[in-house]
Amino acid sequence: MTTTEAQAGPALRRGVAAARTRHTLRRVLAALARSVALFVPVFLVATFVTFALRSLSGLSPARIQLGEDATPEAVARIESEWGLDRPFLVQYGDWFSDLLHGQLGTSWSNGADISTLIGLGLGVSLSVATLALVIGVVAGFALGTLAAVRRTTWVDRSITGFVTVISVMPAFVVGIVLVAVFAVGLDLFPSAGYVPAEQGLGPWLAHITLPAVALSFDVVADVARQLRSSLVAAYRENYVTGAVVRGIGPRRIFFAHVLRNGLGPTLATLGLKFPALVGASVVTEWIFGLQGFGRFANDAAQAGDVPAVQGVLVVSIVLVVSFNLIVNLLLARVTPAARRGV
Repeated sequence: MTTTEAQAGPALRRGVAAARTRHTLRRVLAALARSVALFVPVFLVATFVTFALRSLSGLSPARIQLGEDATPEAVARIESEWGLDRPFLVQYGDWFSDLLHGQLGTSWSNGADISTLIGLGLGVSLSVATLALVIGVVAGFALGTLAAVRRTTWVDRSITGFVTVISVMPAFVVGIVLVAVFAVGLDLFPSAGYVPAEQGLGPWLAHITLPAVALSFDVVADVARQLRSSLVAAYRENYVTGAVVRGIGPRRIFFAHVLRNGLGPTLATLGLKFPALVGASVVTEWIFGLQGFGRFANDAAQAGDVPAVQGVLVVSIVLVVSFNLIVNLLLARVTPAARRGV
């Protein structure tokens, strides 16, 4: 080999690496553009339907402030103060403009800023939901992978039975058991309350661990079952058979072929899990004494506070859209089918 050829080798490898990087970047940007093109109209339609709730509900701030015996004149005066006597599209335009600036309106019940109220509860729920998602993904990934690798054995059957049992256990029942055992019985965790992370990571983790574990059971079950099914299906593909025939080791077959092709459906399943954990945890928040997003949504609905309910729905829409956008980008980066544009 000449000196010129020896110098050309590293340069060629750098060129190939740069080309792969550009290809990956283009693929991710294309996935981002497709997701935005899909989610923007979904967001616009969803926010319009959300704003139409007030007209459909027939509720009024006058009924909350003055009671059911309020005179028509008093109702008209209060609604005029809130700008509810203007045309519907004018109200929607002003509301949507405020929404783009991060303003969700004012509560009918107490006149407080809804963005501030939701922000206080959302921090609690996001903390619990994030830890629940991490626990669910790690445990579900381990169980699903083990069941797929040991498919048709007693290990597979045991894991399948276990995830079936935990999938039908309500979160509030799990929460009560966790409080009774780990908080009251063993005194390892606080039974209720919340401490912000700014006051210390230790107390913060201690207060969110039990509610996160209670919420994680459903995630563990869904991830384990979906991942096992996807991996078993991937093991039956022809490319895996070809890799075995070529003498490639089981570990390399699993990580290079089976896992990457089986991750897609599991990631898609997670697309709706995180927003659901944030919004559907009201019972768990009651059990653990947390003033979270779900509890705020329940209180707003019970009070007939339409602007607060609208704010909750808008935040929920943003969470769903944002998390699904992240999942789509991960799919474009990880799964081979997404690379081919399938």
